[in-house]
Amino acid sequence: MSVKNLFDLSGRVAIVTGGSRGLGLQIAEALGEMGARLALTARKQDELDHAVAHLKKQGVEAHAFACDMGKRDTIPAVFDRMLATLGRVDILVNNAGAVWVAPAEDHPLEAWDKLVNLNLMGSFVMSQQAAKKAMIPAKWGRIINVASTAGLSASDPAVVRTVSYNATKHGVVGLTRQLAAEWGAQGITVNAICPGFFPSKMTQVMLDATGALVLKGTPTGRLGGPDDLKGLAVLLASEASRHITGQAIAVDGGATLI
Repeated sequence: MSVKNLFDLSGRVAIVTGGSRGLGLQIAEALGEMGARLALTARKQDELDHAVAHLKKQGVEAHAFACDMGKRDTIPAVFDRMLATLGRVDILVNNAGAVWVAPAEDHPLEAWDKLVNLNLMGSFVMSQQAAKKAMIPAKWGRIINVASTAGLSASDPAVVRTVSYNATKHGVVGLTRQLAAEWGAQGITVNAICPGFFPSKMTQVMLDATGALVLKGTPTGRLGGPDDLKGLAVLLASEASRHITGQAIAVDGGATLI
């Protein structure tokens, strides 16, 4: 098979949760450019509509499905609607997530529950739906979990204190490895992308306060940009990654090296 064909996503259908903005939209742009049809989820319909319009201007077929991924009981019905609308699901990107900044000793328990339900439980339930209803029957699938470098090591308290975020992202990495082990024989690969610091609505306040420390600890001396996840996302979504599974790959300018 040619290299171009290995990366070609024509005929594939991809779900991107939290796909209306930020890293999710960046990944959606990449998968769509390579030929995938897209189903985007997010909580806010207006942001989804804006993202769909943006993608359609780029020639990408995209559909919006409003859903709160932190409410696990709503996920199966939304998945069924996406499957019915697009006819198949080949690729799942579990990107929806949230962060909570607080010292561990003062972290609200209700905030802990919120992050567990969204960052970890939502990713598992959506993966379970995709595997059982689409990927296992097809004997082919690609699941990409968006974890974080905060799921690979502890965060410097001088930069940020996010105990529930770190715990749930470590959980996402563990989930990735276990699902890869269980579903590999079904033709499904499961990998995690672990971004470092990217400017976004979620990170902006923190970066305004401690961005200089972040850059000082990053060998490349820069934050993540609007194209920096695209190549890896396409690789992990395509036939090119058929022998890559259970991996958690940092995209952080080398920050985890220090």
